[in-house]
Amino acid sequence: MIQVKVNHKYNFEIDKNNDEILINGEIVNADIKQINASAYHIIDRLKSYNAEVVSFNVADKTAEIKVNNNLYIISVKDQFDVLLEKLGLNNLNSAKISEVKAPMPGMVLKVFVTEGSEVLKGDNLFILEAMKMENIIKASADVVVKTVKIKPGDKVEKGQVLLLFK
Repeated sequence: MIQVKVNHKYNFEIDKNNDEILINGEIVNADIKQINASAYHIIDRLKSYNAEVVSFNVADKTAEIKVNNNLYIISVKDQFDVLLEKLGLNNLNSAKISEVKAPMPGMVLKVFVTEGSEVLKGDNLFILEAMKMENIIKASADVVVKTVKIKPGDKVEKGQVLLLFK
Protein backbone atom coordinates (compact mmCIF):
# COMPACT_ATOMS: atom_id res chain seq x y z
CA MET A 1 0.00 0.00 0.00
CA ILE A 2 1.21 3.45 -0.94
CA GLN A 3 -0.31 6.78 0.06
CA VAL A 4 0.02 9.53 -2.56
CA LYS A 5 -0.72 13.21 -2.02
CA VAL A 6 -1.15 15.42 -5.10
CA ASN A 7 -0.61 19.19 -4.90
CA HIS A 8 -0.60 18.97 -1.08
CA LYS A 9 -4.37 18.34 -0.91
CA TYR A 10 -5.66 15.33 -2.87
CA ASN A 11 -5.05 11.94 -1.22
CA PHE A 12 -4.98 8.54 -2.92
CA GLU A 13 -4.24 5.02 -1.70
CA ILE A 14 -2.60 2.79 -4.28
CA ASP A 15 -2.43 -0.97 -3.87
CA LYS A 16 -1.21 -3.75 -6.10
CA ASN A 17 -3.03 -7.09 -6.02
CA ASN A 18 -1.26 -9.60 -8.28
CA ASP A 19 -1.27 -7.80 -11.66
CA GLU A 20 -4.08 -5.39 -10.75
CA ILE A 21 -3.58 -1.80 -9.64
CA LEU A 22 -6.15 -0.45 -7.20
CA ILE A 23 -6.59 3.29 -6.58
CA ASN A 24 -8.81 4.00 -3.56
CA GLY A 25 -10.08 0.43 -3.82
CA GLU A 26 -11.07 0.61 -7.50
CA ILE A 27 -9.32 -1.48 -10.15
CA VAL A 28 -7.59 0.64 -12.78
CA ASN A 29 -7.12 -0.88 -16.24
CA ALA A 30 -4.94 1.81 -17.77
CA ASP A 31 -2.66 1.12 -20.72
CA ILE A 32 0.72 2.64 -19.84
CA LYS A 33 3.61 2.80 -22.33
CA GLN A 34 7.01 4.27 -21.52
CA ILE A 35 8.20 6.55 -24.35
CA ASN A 36 11.62 7.43 -22.93
CA ALA A 37 13.37 7.67 -19.54
CA SER A 38 10.96 10.29 -18.20
CA ALA A 39 7.91 10.27 -20.52
CA TYR A 40 4.87 8.01 -20.62
CA HIS A 41 1.71 7.71 -22.68
CA ILE A 42 -1.39 6.56 -20.77
CA ILE A 43 -4.83 5.55 -22.02
CA ASP A 44 -7.49 5.20 -19.31
CA ARG A 45 -11.27 5.08 -19.82
CA LEU A 46 -10.92 6.09 -23.47
CA LYS A 47 -8.88 9.20 -22.58
CA SER A 48 -5.28 9.79 -23.60
CA TYR A 49 -2.66 11.35 -21.30
CA ASN A 50 0.95 12.37 -21.87
CA ALA A 51 2.91 12.25 -18.62
CA GLU A 52 6.46 13.42 -17.97
CA VAL A 53 8.52 13.15 -14.77
CA VAL A 54 10.00 16.65 -14.44
CA SER A 55 11.91 16.04 -11.20
CA PHE A 56 12.23 13.23 -8.69
CA ASN A 57 13.65 13.43 -5.15
CA VAL A 58 14.30 9.95 -3.77
CA ALA A 59 15.18 11.14 -0.26
CA ASP A 60 11.99 13.16 0.21
CA LYS A 61 9.87 10.76 -1.88
CA THR A 62 8.54 13.66 -3.94
CA ALA A 63 8.19 14.32 -7.65
CA GLU A 64 6.97 16.91 -10.10
CA ILE A 65 4.96 15.34 -12.88
CA LYS A 66 3.55 17.07 -15.92
CA VAL A 67 0.34 15.51 -17.30
CA ASN A 68 -0.98 17.06 -20.53
CA ASN A 69 1.07 20.21 -19.73
CA ASN A 70 -0.38 20.55 -16.19
CA LEU A 71 2.23 20.35 -13.40
CA TYR A 72 1.46 18.23 -10.34
CA ILE A 73 3.50 17.92 -7.14
CA ILE A 74 3.41 14.38 -5.80
CA SER A 75 4.51 13.12 -2.38
CA VAL A 76 4.51 9.43 -1.54
CA LYS A 77 4.43 7.45 1.71
CA ASP A 78 5.02 3.71 1.67
CA GLN A 79 3.79 1.32 4.37
CA PHE A 80 6.89 1.98 6.49
CA ASP A 81 6.38 5.77 6.42
CA VAL A 82 2.74 5.25 7.47
CA LEU A 83 3.81 2.97 10.33
CA LEU A 84 6.44 5.46 11.54
CA GLU A 85 3.84 8.23 11.42
CA LYS A 86 1.38 6.13 13.48
CA LEU A 87 4.12 5.51 16.05
CA GLY A 88 4.98 9.22 16.15
CA LEU A 89 8.49 8.64 14.79
CA ASN A 90 8.06 10.42 11.45
CA ASN A 91 10.05 13.56 12.30
CA LEU A 92 13.30 11.89 13.33
CA ASN A 93 15.02 12.92 10.08
CA SER A 94 14.22 16.61 10.52
CA ALA A 95 17.09 17.11 12.92
CA LYS A 96 17.25 20.24 15.03
CA ILE A 97 20.84 21.30 15.42
CA SER A 98 22.08 24.11 17.61
CA GLU A 99 25.79 24.16 16.76
CA VAL A 100 28.57 22.92 14.51
CA LYS A 101 31.75 21.61 16.07
CA ALA A 102 35.07 21.10 14.32
CA PRO A 103 35.18 17.48 13.12
CA MET A 104 39.02 17.54 13.22
CA PRO A 105 41.83 19.95 14.06
CA GLY A 106 42.72 22.29 11.22
CA MET A 107 42.65 25.81 9.82
CA VAL A 108 39.60 27.69 8.56
CA LEU A 109 40.16 28.75 4.93
CA LYS A 110 36.81 30.34 4.08
CA VAL A 111 33.49 31.03 5.84
CA PHE A 112 30.38 31.09 3.62
CA VAL A 113 27.82 32.24 6.23
CA THR A 114 27.26 35.30 8.37
CA GLU A 115 25.16 35.90 11.47
CA GLY A 116 21.47 35.88 10.52
CA SER A 117 22.02 33.83 7.34
CA GLU A 118 19.28 31.33 6.51
CA VAL A 119 20.95 28.05 5.58
CA LEU A 120 19.34 25.05 3.89
CA LYS A 121 20.35 21.44 4.45
CA GLY A 122 23.38 20.72 2.27
CA ASP A 123 24.52 24.35 1.92
CA ASN A 124 28.23 25.06 2.43
CA LEU A 125 29.12 26.54 5.84
CA PHE A 126 32.91 26.80 5.75
CA ILE A 127 36.10 25.19 4.42
CA LEU A 128 38.41 23.54 6.93
CA GLU A 129 41.93 22.55 5.88
CA ALA A 130 43.23 19.50 7.72
CA MET A 131 46.25 17.38 6.79
CA LYS A 132 46.70 19.41 3.57
CA MET A 133 43.14 18.57 2.43
CA GLU A 134 40.29 21.04 2.05
CA ASN A 135 37.06 19.82 3.66
CA ILE A 136 33.82 21.64 2.87
CA ILE A 137 31.57 21.46 5.93
CA LYS A 138 27.88 21.47 4.99
CA ALA A 139 24.68 22.12 6.96
CA SER A 140 22.93 18.96 8.15
CA ALA A 141 19.54 20.71 8.52
CA ASP A 142 17.70 23.93 7.63
CA VAL A 143 18.86 26.54 10.17
CA VAL A 144 19.44 30.24 10.84
CA VAL A 145 22.98 31.23 11.87
CA LYS A 146 23.04 32.87 15.31
CA THR A 147 26.78 33.25 15.91
CA VAL A 148 29.88 32.75 13.77
CA LYS A 149 32.85 32.04 16.05
CA ILE A 150 35.44 31.62 13.29
CA LYS A 151 37.11 33.62 10.53
CA PRO A 152 39.52 32.67 7.74
CA GLY A 153 42.97 31.86 9.16
CA ASP A 154 41.70 30.63 12.54
CA LYS A 155 43.19 27.39 13.84
CA VAL A 156 40.60 25.11 15.44
CA GLU A 157 40.71 22.00 17.59
CA LYS A 158 38.54 18.90 17.22
CA GLY A 159 35.21 19.42 19.03
CA GLN A 160 35.54 23.21 19.20
CA VAL A 161 32.19 25.00 18.66
CA LEU A 162 32.45 26.99 15.42
CA LEU A 163 28.88 28.06 14.61
CA LEU A 164 25.71 28.47 16.68
CA PHE A 165 22.19 28.30 15.26
CA LYS A 166 18.82 29.69 16.38
